[in-house]
Amino acid sequence: ARGGDGVSLVRVEALTKHFPVRVGFAGHARVHAVDGVDLSIEEGETFGLVGESGSGKSTLGRCILRLLAPTSGRIWFGEEELTALRGERLRKTRLRLQIVFQNPMASLDPRMRAGQTIAEPLRVHRKLTAEEARGRVAELLRRVGLHPEVADKYPHELSGGQCQRIAVARALALEPRFIVLDEPTSSLDVSVQAQIVNLLKELQKDLGLTYLFITHDLALVSYLADRVGVMYLGKLMEVGGAVDVLQRGQHPYTMALRNAVPLPDPERARTHAPLKGEIPSALEPPSGCRFRTRCPWARERCALEEPPLREVGKTWVACHFIEEIQREVTT
Repeated sequence: ARGGDGVSLVRVEALTKHFPVRVGFAGHARVHAVDGVDLSIEEGETFGLVGESGSGKSTLGRCILRLLAPTSGRIWFGEEELTALRGERLRKTRLRLQIVFQNPMASLDPRMRAGQTIAEPLRVHRKLTAEEARGRVAELLRRVGLHPEVADKYPHELSGGQCQRIAVARALALEPRFIVLDEPTSSLDVSVQAQIVNLLKELQKDLGLTYLFITHDLALVSYLADRVGVMYLGKLMEVGGAVDVLQRGQHPYTMALRNAVPLPDPERARTHAPLKGEIPSALEPPSGCRFRTRCPWARERCALEEPPLREVGKTWVACHFIEEIQREVTT
């Protein structure tokens, strides 16, 4: 697993998730959503996971939480191997891992008041009385910047930002150590996005939380993340410190993502051509390097051999010819 120098809280080894699908009347195939990912997330950090839609980011996050059962591979949370746990032991361990989904309006039960939504895990897992749960709900609402009176409102009576704060409060209810943030601001207005991101940073500082932040917004992840992984068609292409990856990333895909971000200065020239074409189907991913069908530097070896993640400078990069590419780009 490619980590930094701290203590790993979450560790993934050779994680694979394939979804069987029917093709035609009698055919069968597999969607290669995640394919052999190694990853380490350190305690107290925010690890950003970026890439285009369909790259497997959300599937990886759900597999780590065991919301999806991995096809193969191993997952550790601290000293416990999540992939080896079953039944009650898995249920108790998973209380320390939570998730905040992309669309707050869709992730909250429209038939439940905000306070009921937050109190539900407390009543089920902590066996709190109704009065104890109300007190804890009020505390959590204040923690996420809402007045306790919001507990009596239904989701349709609240704004998108308020609903996402409710979702965050629910995720905090059982005092987790690790939270998957699956594009938690993508459905919100820009000004509200900033408020939610600042709230997440404040909560992390106060509570010592560890985040996996899934997004396609490079500006957002550069503000929030300590380290970043770039994912493409089920594989990690590059991993390293946020500044090293997002400002000086070496993999052709990383450079293409960075080059796709609009520039504030229209006179400023691009360093190379923007990314072209669509991400290939996960039903039949390309042989060798997954990115080769869209890479301007692809060669015959790229179709024959899958490049391993290897340390190049300050990041880990999956590319056979990365040194040559960097010499070409910098000259």
